[in-house]
Amino acid sequence: MLEEGVIKYDDSKKQERYDRAYLRMALEWANLSKCTRKQVGALLVKDGMIISDGYNGTPSGFENDCEDEAGDTFWYVLHAEANAIMKVAKSNNSARNSTLYITLSPCRECSKLILQAGIRRLVYTTGYKDDSGLNFLQDAGVDIVQLENP
Repeated sequence: MLEEGVIKYDDSKKQERYDRAYLRMALEWANLSKCTRKQVGALLVKDGMIISDGYNGTPSGFENDCEDEAGDTFWYVLHAEANAIMKVAKSNNSARNSTLYITLSPCRECSKLILQAGIRRLVYTTGYKDDSGLNFLQDAGVDIVQLENP
């Protein structure tokens, strides 16, 4: 029993503080992207540790230009969450039961990767123009949180 006047620390407030901090880090990571239309950053966190990171850009070995002269994104540009998932797949770690922090909510294609990787929680800042990826993840039981101003 708590003494009178002692406030029990709210775990949800603590989680929100961490969520905002990781999102700010993802926003910084997005600045590494050479894409001009959108710069997106992602972090994978598991058991309180960052296990992977990514930002949108071209595959290794390609010129780091994401758009053509007309401003259209090249088809082979990788999304930030795909880069983070692929990076953790090459490591000794697993994304299972992790949290993905991302600056832009995932598209349909990346949502499939997120679910297949076993990511259980998604925290993002800005909504993508097509919310079918979010709907898919929500229907699959992934915990989704939007924090617009981390």
